[in-house]
Amino acid sequence: QVQLVESGGGLVQPGGSLRLSCAASGSIYSINAMAWYRQAPGKQRELVALITSGGLISYGDSAKGRVTISRDNAKNTVYLQMNSLKPEDTAVYYCNANLQRFGPGPRDYWGQGTQVTVSS
Repeated sequence: QVQLVESGGGLVQPGGSLRLSCAASGSIYSINAMAWYRQAPGKQRELVALITSGGLISYGDSAKGRVTISRDNAKNTVYLQMNSLKPEDTAVYYCNANLQRFGPGPRDYWGQGTQVTVSS
C-alpha cells in the first residue's frame, strides 16, 4: 500500500508563512512527480505547485510568486513553502503523487489533506 501524509497546516495571520510537508510511504519503486493542490469551500480543486523527480517545476496561477515547492527524493517527501499568506489562501491543501509501484504502470495517489486557515 501507498500512503501520503501531509503536515504543517494550521492557523496563520495574513502575511505569515507556513511550510507544508508530504511524505510518501509504502512499496514504492519510484516517484515521477509530486504536487500540491488546494480546495476552498465552494470552489474547485486547483493546482498550487508541481515538481517532478528531475526537478522540473510548475506553479498554478493563484499563488504563484508566494509559494515555493521543493522535494527530497531520497525521503519521498515534497514541501510547500508559503509566504505572504492571504485570507484567500485558506483551503484544504492536498498532496498528490504520481508514482510507480512494483507492478503495473504509474498512477496518482492523494493524501487526506491539511487545513490552512489565514485569518487575523
